[in-house]
Amino acid sequence: MFTGIDEVDWASLRHAYGSAEDVPALLRGLASADRGERETALDGMYGAVHHQGDVYDSTLACIPFLLALVAGGEVADRAGIVELLVSIGGAGWEDGVPDPGGLPAGDSARVAADGDLSARAAVGVRAGAEVFVRLAGDADPSVRRAAPAALVGFLDEPARVLGLLRERCALERDDRVLQALTESLGLFVRRRPGHAAEALELLTTLSSEPYAPGLRLAALGQLVVCAPDHLPADLVPVAVGLLRERSARGSAGRDGVDCPHSDTLAGRLRRLRPSDEEGSQLLRTLHRGLGDRLDLRKALLRGQLTSPDVVDRCNAVWMAAGLLREWRADWAEPVSLIGAQLAVEEDRLREAAVSVLEDLHSLAAPAGDDLAALVASRPDLWVRRWERGAPTLGGPLKALARSGDRRAVPVLSEVLDGPVVPDDLGYVIGHLGRSATPLAPALRRRLGETPLDSPGVFERAVPLLSAVAALGDAEAVPEVLRVVRGVPTGARLRDAVVESAVRALDAVGKEGAGIHAPEVVRVLRQLLGTEYAAVAAGPLWSVEGDAAAVLPVLTAELAEGRPRRRAAAEALARLGPAAAAALAELRRTVRADDLWERVAAACAVWRISGDADLSVPVLRAAWTQNPYTRRTITSCLRTLGPAGAPLHDLVRAEVSARRRHLALPGGGRGSQDVLDDERLVQACGEVLTGASGPE
Repeated sequence: MFTGIDEVDWASLRHAYGSAEDVPALLRGLASADRGERETALDGMYGAVHHQGDVYDSTLACIPFLLALVAGGEVADRAGIVELLVSIGGAGWEDGVPDPGGLPAGDSARVAADGDLSARAAVGVRAGAEVFVRLAGDADPSVRRAAPAALVGFLDEPARVLGLLRERCALERDDRVLQALTESLGLFVRRRPGHAAEALELLTTLSSEPYAPGLRLAALGQLVVCAPDHLPADLVPVAVGLLRERSARGSAGRDGVDCPHSDTLAGRLRRLRPSDEEGSQLLRTLHRGLGDRLDLRKALLRGQLTSPDVVDRCNAVWMAAGLLREWRADWAEPVSLIGAQLAVEEDRLREAAVSVLEDLHSLAAPAGDDLAALVASRPDLWVRRWERGAPTLGGPLKALARSGDRRAVPVLSEVLDGPVVPDDLGYVIGHLGRSATPLAPALRRRLGETPLDSPGVFERAVPLLSAVAALGDAEAVPEVLRVVRGVPTGARLRDAVVESAVRALDAVGKEGAGIHAPEVVRVLRQLLGTEYAAVAAGPLWSVEGDAAAVLPVLTAELAEGRPRRRAAAEALARLGPAAAAALAELRRTVRADDLWERVAAACAVWRISGDADLSVPVLRAAWTQNPYTRRTITSCLRTLGPAGAPLHDLVRAEVSARRRHLALPGGGRGSQDVLDDERLVQACGEVLTGASGPE
């Protein structure tokens, strides 16, 4: 297996962390008799030699030895090595990349010679593809389960591949291996469309009786992805019925969750897998194949969430999270069904439901009664204490507050009066609106008690300042001024603390400052001579209304290209026509290298001068280039009113889009994605209806 391994100059090769001189030990570890050593070696292969899917010259050098390892019947855990080879050589299989197997031999060699490491890896694995033919009939079912994808990906004879898959389907008795064969038939159809007819016929057969319900579900999932015209008209009822029949038959696919595993990455990943990984994958494939057919997906989700089987419902909760994060629709029914899971005794299901509802914010409102009932019955869940780190707000209470449900207010009041106040409590106040006003005295008290010279001043003060800003609490002005003046120079994250305090003063505004207005003006004017000038200028303008006090400072921020140039442009936009003297610098900033500076300056030019000619092309390009700019641009358009019409086509398209603008594979930023998208849609509606006037 390791013939020639010492003749490779591993020290001259590289992996993710530098020299590859440690790779021979990893390769030998894969053949160890000790399971822990094998898993540690596999960790090392994924962590360094094939780090995050990358291919290095050392990765290429490993391929012959990996092929020899899987060919040796005496090596344990060969399935993991086959999966590693598939990952190394299979980049782009599901991304529309042309199948290199369709290239003539000479062209394939040319691709490898061109220097593309991924292409060379594919050619390298393909050169040893015959080993996967033998592995398809291996005595170890885990190896037989891993082999079909390698057959489809690396064997260059489509007719032979299809014949092997058909033969294995007829001979195989292990349901998990049959499912892998089914998935590989779907992969074959997508990669070899010219040879798809017979594979589709086989998939259609596998989706019907007398095959087991799990296998039929797997076949339906592949047909949904690659051949919708082969599906039954009553797809969802059939799929739900098969799911329930499969679950009723027992615990197939649910073993291994409580088995001991070594403390390696591979072992930890096994423990984190769903207790029914197979069932989860079956339904995930169906959902992915249905794409934007949201009515069908909602019906499928309804069937999953009302299943008698707890594990099916748990899988459904996690699938719902991805669905709601990616698509805009009326999600009241599935959210309500997720809420219904909170009453069950199964901790894993309840915790999954809480976790998903936390990230939905206002969309979690249909689950409000269930959340409120859980919060009322379980005070022990109000605060979550960690083995390391500060306590945080408990998931059920956080979800209830984020949904805007006023029933969270008295509970938050109790927490605020308790001995342990989670640092993140202040962040949920803004979601409760004015219904959280009764919390203002306690929030002021906690802010006033915050030690400003503490290393944790950021974690303590910023959430409380966020709450003060959300409530516009005028009575908190003295406590906020204390923060601005009192955070010592050199304090950890001092800039963020001071800027949060300034935003709180800004939210209180001129009228709210009341008798404290002279002191507010004095403090903000002092900040004009510091690195916080751009941040303080806008609030100072709002309180004092003196353009002469802020214009020179903001113009200098733009001209000198300081780090807060974007903040300076945003502050100038608030001045409107009073900032006309800064237009020359703003127009130069519109051409800045930084996207966010361009966007801020373009918005400012438009609001100050009313001239859209310079701003519109910049904002239109930014809207397309970076979806995160859309809320900033929409805020500008909302302020412009009818004058923003040149970009209203973008707003109309956004409102009509079904896919969330920040939907990313794997969820992106989690809860923030859904929140930002919901706020964007609301702002777009205000732009189009003229509901929001100028500041």
